[in-house]
Amino acid sequence: MLVTATTTLGPAVRLRGPTLVVLLSAWFLAQFDLFVVNVAVPSLAHGLHADAGALELIVGGYAFTYAAGMITGGRWGDRFGHRPVFVAGVAGFALTSLRCGLAASPDQLIAARLAQGLAGAVMVPQVLAVITVSCRGGARTRALGWYGVAGGLGSIAGQVLGGLLLHADLLGLGWRVIFLVNVPVGVAVVLLAHRLLPRTGPGGPGRQDPVGAIGLAATLALVMAPLTLGHSQGWPPWTWACLGLSIPAGWGTAAWLRRLHARGGTPVIEPALLRRSSYRAGLGTVTAFMAYFASFLFTLTLFLQEGLRLDAVTAGLVFAPMGALFSVSSVLSSRLVARHGARAVAVGAVLTGLGLASFVLCLHTTGIATALGWVIASLALVGIGNGLTLPRLIGLGLVDVEHENAGIGAAVLTTAQQFAAAAGVAALGSVFFAVVPHDGTVRAMQWIALADLGLIALVFLLLVRTSRR
Repeated sequence: MLVTATTTLGPAVRLRGPTLVVLLSAWFLAQFDLFVVNVAVPSLAHGLHADAGALELIVGGYAFTYAAGMITGGRWGDRFGHRPVFVAGVAGFALTSLRCGLAASPDQLIAARLAQGLAGAVMVPQVLAVITVSCRGGARTRALGWYGVAGGLGSIAGQVLGGLLLHADLLGLGWRVIFLVNVPVGVAVVLLAHRLLPRTGPGGPGRQDPVGAIGLAATLALVMAPLTLGHSQGWPPWTWACLGLSIPAGWGTAAWLRRLHARGGTPVIEPALLRRSSYRAGLGTVTAFMAYFASFLFTLTLFLQEGLRLDAVTAGLVFAPMGALFSVSSVLSSRLVARHGARAVAVGAVLTGLGLASFVLCLHTTGIATALGWVIASLALVGIGNGLTLPRLIGLGLVDVEHENAGIGAAVLTTAQQFAAAAGVAALGSVFFAVVPHDGTVRAMQWIALADLGLIALVFLLLVRTSRR
């Protein structure tokens, strides 16, 4: 049954395959654009004459506005309906992708990337919200599993497909093709969404919370801006000032949300959402995993291109076995999770940890010249573990979320993902760059892999704790 402005979904609704493909295509694009620019940095520097600061903004500006606008985008879906907000977000994403592809200067591309991130922040929360509201039981578990598959594949495809697109140089477009490829996909998703998507929401109260939304966006901006730009600018005083100001900004926003809730208002984040143990567990595991996942992909790309001196295409192909095995294990994991719950996901974390440990041993034993085969084998094991783990983490957090909070619940989880990814890249990326001048890329990559191994151990412990509840 469909949702109207005054009703919610009834017992079980199953999203048909084409509908799920439409939703997940948008999520794939958002993740693809988060990572594809990494492999295009040399082309952007040469073709657009962008300096280091401009490149940092082109790469990081998208992640910044994407994360900062996510919670507001989620609440808009709950308020105005997930389908119209989703369509508007996808249309905006296609238009801003076109603007990125037509940029004639670094400043134009930076502005377009910032706008593209905002469009993604409107689009992405609706994907999880529609799944959460429309599906029940095993259907929801399967749909959330495919959501994880699409996100993981989008991240890896950014590395693999990005290199291939740049190498192919379609129609002589060079770096522009990595943005323009989004346009026909976005147009198709908009047209199909009108026909296929169910009318979910609006299900919550009509009043908005502009103060809470602005406070949350400001807090996230104060954290994300220095994390995104700090390293390239040498961590100037303004970065530390922003991080310091984020503490009172966050405290003040939390106080406002509690006060508004106590007065019977509708805060942008319902406190009851964060009181759910399943939701907190999902937040914790997603945060730890994404800090590992993003930092590992980022530094591994640098290691392959700067350490092993591989070109963008060859470096991308090194990721291919990891991506292929991620896909296979992601599909198979639904049966394991249905039988064993969080324990099956914990097994995936163990396999990821073993792959990382093998990678560290490879670097320590063989060095940089003869290690490529061992590197690929280790990454393949990491891919299997990631496929068993990542697609199911979101489902752990959203299993008990109410329909009227589906959009905001999805948005907070997705914001946590982006925040963790930015923090992981900033922190471990800084370690990587600090070690390279003194000890080289092999030793730097060893330290990063060991740190990521620690994050995966934390994911494992959180999953074991969840499985005992």
